[in-house]
Amino acid sequence: MRRGRALAAALLVAGSVLSCSTSSRAPAPPPVAELAERVTIDGVYRHLAELQKIADDNDGNRADGTPGFQASVDYLVKLLRDNGFEVTTAEFERLSGSQGGNPALTVGGRTYRVDQASLLLTTPPGGLRAVTLRPRRPAGCAAADYDGVAVKGAIAVVDDTGCSVVTKQNVALAEGAVGLLVVSRATPSRPVGAPAGLFTPGYYRGLTVPVGVIDPSADAALRRTSAPVTLVLDNRPVMTTSRNVIAQTTTGDTANVVMVGAHLDGVRSGPGINDNGTGVAAVLETALQLGAQPGAANAVRFAFWGAEEIGQDGSTHYVRSLSDEQLADIALYLNFDMLGSPNAGYFTDDGDQSTETGPTVRPAPAGSAGIERTLAGRLNFEGVRPADIPLGRITDYQPFLAAGVPIGGVTTGSSQRKTEVQARLWGGKAGQAFDPNYHTRADDITNVDRDALAVMSSAVAYAVGTYAQSIEGVNGVPPRDQRVRRKP
Repeated sequence: MRRGRALAAALLVAGSVLSCSTSSRAPAPPPVAELAERVTIDGVYRHLAELQKIADDNDGNRADGTPGFQASVDYLVKLLRDNGFEVTTAEFERLSGSQGGNPALTVGGRTYRVDQASLLLTTPPGGLRAVTLRPRRPAGCAAADYDGVAVKGAIAVVDDTGCSVVTKQNVALAEGAVGLLVVSRATPSRPVGAPAGLFTPGYYRGLTVPVGVIDPSADAALRRTSAPVTLVLDNRPVMTTSRNVIAQTTTGDTANVVMVGAHLDGVRSGPGINDNGTGVAAVLETALQLGAQPGAANAVRFAFWGAEEIGQDGSTHYVRSLSDEQLADIALYLNFDMLGSPNAGYFTDDGDQSTETGPTVRPAPAGSAGIERTLAGRLNFEGVRPADIPLGRITDYQPFLAAGVPIGGVTTGSSQRKTEVQARLWGGKAGQAFDPNYHTRADDITNVDRDALAVMSSAVAYAVGTYAQSIEGVNGVPPRDQRVRRKP
């Protein structure tokens, strides 16, 4: 790593000498280079130490909805406001559990277990009583699946394949159904094994009629009867108030906002220092070193999300709170999550989708590939060879991705296991997780790889500085008048 930096530094010196020989005065260092150099590992570590102290003072965690999370919010807000940033801490409500009720499906006098897909919707007193009918194609993802089957006034029964539960509901509702049952071994509360895309983030907000999830034994009972059944969904929601921290520079073009985010919350099982104190510390130090009034072309907006560990509720709420015009003002979104894993890898988010194959792959928004190249170039400059990591559904860039905003970011990896090839490339231990302490009490400051965090923090600052100066060029993103946004 040091050899790579030394070579890069030598090339920069050589370039400077050549410039001096052809000009009477050497140009000032570009702001992007200044920002990347000003964001030091010592500065980042100061914030990391504060987050560790906050966790230590608050039952060992900084989880959303706890005093540790609020103390983390207070720490960031004070620093950012003291340094001249315009800071907001908009509240939002998230679903945090349920109370009361006894959801059940009664078939022929016998009661079967049913999971309530949305705690925001309950059945009428006494339950919903209706016959159950099935589409000809069991997925129920399109009107053609119901060809010749009249389900008006019935509860439609579908399987868990092909599309999201919201799509299944919408199709059944258009056919006249009054409710929906999805047959699946997975449930919203235990989604392991669920087909991809069945329970999408925030899916429950899209449900408008009672929807239950039943297992194959309940489905078998339904197949043995043509009589009406009774569906009771009577759990009620428990809501928790959370907040995001948003800080924006007071200078720069507000029609070309460079947005940078990291989730501020951790899990209840530990202090959450690599996940995601490292991302927070790197983004926070970048904001402070950039300053609230930089001489940059574009405005920069820093976001520290609440409730990421719950289901990306903070970032999803934020994106959905924006108008179409406000969404179009966001030129790109950079996301940074887990930057100091002890068995570190060096990954860039796969903006060009090179890790994805097949005809159903949806291209990332235009400009995402350029962001990947920008970040990969910086990692190469730092002396590490990056690899790309497939885009996922369970991180804070997902709502931006769904809205059509170009995205990118870096990570050192979480619970995935490092391969032999990766160990030869980056060092560390093959066959072990990039972060063996992921979501445990051991995710503390003593188990953060300082060298990896230094490299990744430099990449954060470089990307922010680059796009703050310009969104044009080969690694740029579409200009304001060419952006198409769709609120997820």
